[in-house]
Formats: sequence, structure tokens, C-alpha cells
Amino acid sequence: RAQSPSSSSSGVLAVPSPTWLPNFTAPAGVVTSYPTGPRDVGTTLPKTTLNLSEYPAAWTSPSTSSAQVAAVVAAIDWSLVPNATINKATKSGDLDFSGYDDSDPYCWWSNTNCVTPKVSYLPEDIYYCPRAGDWGLNYDDGPFNPSTDDADNAYAEPNLYNFLAEHNQSATLFYIGSNVMTFPAAAQRALNNGHVLCIHTWSHPQMTTQTNEQVVAEFYWSLRAVKEATGITPKCWRPPYGDVDDRVRAIAWQMGMRTIIWDEDTDDWNMPGDGGGNLSPDVVDGHFTSWINARKNGTDSEHGHIVLEHELNNSTVSMAEKWLPQLQSTFNVVTIQQCMNISQPYWEVSFIYPT
Repeated sequence: RAQSPSSSSSGVLAVPSPTWLPNFTAPAGVVTSYPTGPRDVGTTLPKTTLNLSEYPAAWTSPSTSSAQVAAVVAAIDWSLVPNATINKATKSGDLDFSGYDDSDPYCWWSNTNCVTPKVSYLPEDIYYCPRAGDWGLNYDDGPFNPSTDDADNAYAEPNLYNFLAEHNQSATLFYIGSNVMTFPAAAQRALNNGHVLCIHTWSHPQMTTQTNEQVVAEFYWSLRAVKEATGITPKCWRPPYGDVDDRVRAIAWQMGMRTIIWDEDTDDWNMPGDGGGNLSPDVVDGHFTSWINARKNGTDSEHGHIVLEHELNNSTVSMAEKWLPQLQSTFNVVTIQQCMNISQPYWEVSFIYPT
């Protein structure tokens, strides 16, 4: 089943370019169109931040009472935002599915893996590459900031971006707004090196547990940080944990962003490492081996893939770098936008990417 970019002619709600973001001065040294020159592999990046006093605290739920959030709330047509119940989490932090209608009236991905909204004015989620053999390379949770942990610091950006540059590879990057605020130079390096930047919220919550105003705040501050750092306004976002329903999709869409999920998961986030779990790296290796073998032996021939990976810690970055050369020798490794024939991933029309 082929996926295609949305258009208003299909009955999908047409949305304008966001007008509620500040008109920032273009950042110095950052491209204003798709870069065609050599990729930068400098080994250091400035550690300066954006003006922290103008943003919420990093990795905390932003206030919903700010004038900035109120302006976006006022700009949204709430009659086109489904009135889904705000979901709750259990004491352990897992989503509580009890009491949810088995018919899945709001296309709640966490419950049913639903990717086709139940309302006609929202586009289907992007969740795989239509062409067999395509691998839509992507990484969540960046940009990977330096820390006080020496083991992690060796893998903080620009480590992964330099590795990708050395292998002439572009990827789709789903950015935490907080991480952009504290390390804008990494986002600038990524844009300058031809990667596609998307939004992954401000503080990484389960988005269906957030109120409408909280959803707006998570999106707004992330979009603002990316725009101030790089000058671009992404048209794409990914929900943390994949947790999205039609209420959250509709808010994202009216804020200019289409939802992107995945069709395969490396589980790399669960390996030991800062913020990780206890999954043996052998299990993740096994996932990559099986995907490569399936493509080589002809059993993977229906469509391409969007496989979830992370630039979260030393474990995930080293795993990504370990497997990229083998992926490149087996698949046509491209950005998600390239596999979807999306040439303009930002609201800034000067950026036209190859498809």
C-alpha cells in the first residue's frame, strides 16, 4: 500500500505556514537552502546555548500560561480537534488502557498501532518507505549533548554527524527542543550537513496524557528552539513512545506538522547506557542481522522501512555506527523524506531536498 505526501485536494485540511513563531535573525554560518558543498567533519562544536531565560527549563513540562502558548491556542480551530479523553498513566508510568473503547474511535497508536486517522481531514501517519529496498534512516532524542560523563561525552555530537558525513549519509533527526536549546551548534551542524530536522517534543512525555494546552506548549517551544537555532520550521514530528491519537495529531497538523511513526524498532534505547535499560546489545544486533538477511534472501520485498534508532547515549550511537555500513551495502539508505518523495520538509520554501 503506497503512501504519499498529503495534499489539500485529498480532503486533508490545508494549513498555512505558522505565523506565531518569532521572526528570528538568521543565524550566522547556517545554510538557507539545501547544502550541496562538502560536509563538515570538524571535531568540536561551540557549547553556547540559546538564551535560557527566554525558554522553559530543559526537560520539564512547559507552562501553559505563557503569552506565546496562548497565541497558538487562539490560532487553532478547536472544532477540528477531536475531543478524545486525555489518557492517564499508571503508577509505574505505563499508559492505562482500561476503559478505552475497543473500536478505537481516536486511532490511538499505543493501543492498536493505528496509523490512519478516523477523521478525514488528517493525513495518514508516515510509518514505512513505499519502495522496497529503501531504508529511511532516522534518529530520535538528539541532538546528543555533552555531559559530565566521559564515556558518553566521547559519543556526544558531532560524533554521529561526523560518522554520517564520512559515509556520505543523510538522516532524519527527531529533535528534543530542550536539547536544541542547550546545544544549538549541533542542530546547525546537522542542517548544514544535509540532514532533515523534525520535532520530538520539548520534554518527551506520552503526548496523549497531556492536555490540549500542554500539547501546544510541547510543540511550540520545540519549534521555536529549532527555528532560533537554525532558521527553519519543520513540517514533521514524531511522538515519544509512538503515543499519539487523533486529538494530538490534529493539534500537530494545525501547528504545521505531519506525524511520523515507524514500522520496525531496534530497541536500542533499552540497552545499558545513560537513560537506557538492561537489554543485551546482542538482541539489537540480532534485529539488524534479521533485517539485512531478509532483504538479501528476497523475503523483504513488499516495501521499505522506517526503523527506530536513537542518538541517546554511547550505546545507541556506537550501535548505529556499527551497523550503518552494512545497511548501506544492503539497502538504499535515505532520509524518511526522500523515501516519501517529500522535497520541502520545512515551511521555508528555499529548502528543496533531493527525492
